[in-house]
Amino acid sequence: MLQEGAHGRWTVSSSDESTEENSDSEKPSTSSLLDAGRGRTSGPQYPCSEARKAAHKRKASPLKLSDTKLSTEIPPAEKQRASQEGLGWCLSSSDEEPEDQEKHAHKETVKEEKCDVPKEHPLNLCKGDELSEIQKAEDNDEMPSEAQDTWDLLNGGNTFRFFLTKVRGIEQSYNSGALHIKDILSPLFGTLVSSAQFNYCIDVGWLVKQYPQEFRKKPLLIVHGEKRESKAELLAQARPYENISFCQAKLDIAFGTHHTKMMLLLYEEGLRVVIHTSNLIAEDWHQKTQGIWLSPLYPRLPQGTTGSAGESETNFKSDLISYLMAYNSPTLKEWIDLIQEHDLSETRVYLLGSTPGRYQGSDKEKWGHLRLRKVLK
Repeated sequence: MLQEGAHGRWTVSSSDESTEENSDSEKPSTSSLLDAGRGRTSGPQYPCSEARKAAHKRKASPLKLSDTKLSTEIPPAEKQRASQEGLGWCLSSSDEEPEDQEKHAHKETVKEEKCDVPKEHPLNLCKGDELSEIQKAEDNDEMPSEAQDTWDLLNGGNTFRFFLTKVRGIEQSYNSGALHIKDILSPLFGTLVSSAQFNYCIDVGWLVKQYPQEFRKKPLLIVHGEKRESKAELLAQARPYENISFCQAKLDIAFGTHHTKMMLLLYEEGLRVVIHTSNLIAEDWHQKTQGIWLSPLYPRLPQGTTGSAGESETNFKSDLISYLMAYNSPTLKEWIDLIQEHDLSETRVYLLGSTPGRYQGSDKEKWGHLRLRKVLK
């Protein structure tokens, strides 16, 4: 629902969306799949938020300034938009005339299509070339780490179990103790039964390829925050995979985003939780240093165990369950029950979650920076 305010138009949170939009069980409709398939351009088609798409545009063709063409004065409207962009979000451009908006759209289109490689930097790549280079690197690195190296990582003396992601083209010694997503999903870590992937930006086809061949048809739940066109694109990506289901995070605040990056991995041998900093797209796992927290393998509790059994000194189990309950999703109820059935007592870290909302009393210290303050005390 659009409303007018002193600062232009704004949109009320997704809680006011239609019943179809808010449904917890998400399957792509025929019309939405056709719409998502039309008009696709070359390059990455990630169903991310508008902010993420804008970031991809800026990366593909950075702004170049020329002293001879630089205007000495900036119109007030342009100043306002520039200051808003610096904050990470922008108010509606309702102060522009329709003709101005069309001009901006035309400029963006031309700017996006142009991708010149400067002669003095022959190694610079256009976006399409960059993706093809990543694909070549992944094809040449189809197998995860040496089995012994990965096993040593799992059973080493890393008390807090924090790791970095691998980077290609450097000495192997510098990648010691580093992991790739293929390592995390490999059979060495457990015999996978099902998994849940929480993330912000997701390339479904790429994600499926990161699983070993024998695990690619196991049940996979994708938890996302996409809406409308972006949601339709995401569902369209998953159409070829019957084992994939979705859970949409309902954000009760207009400017909220679902940035959680977490994996829940259920094995025949137990359960594992992975919390990391990478989007589920090729670029974030290629030539970037990202962070990974990898839990121990949590064993299943004896049947009939109830109460606070399997809790750690850091209350990690109850905090993780509270965080998942904040989604208010029947789809996640199965995973909450699974966590309850496992022993998480070996966890040595605190979980600091963040959920949109307004809290009073003791609830204020359950999330975000106030939760951090309480832990540090």
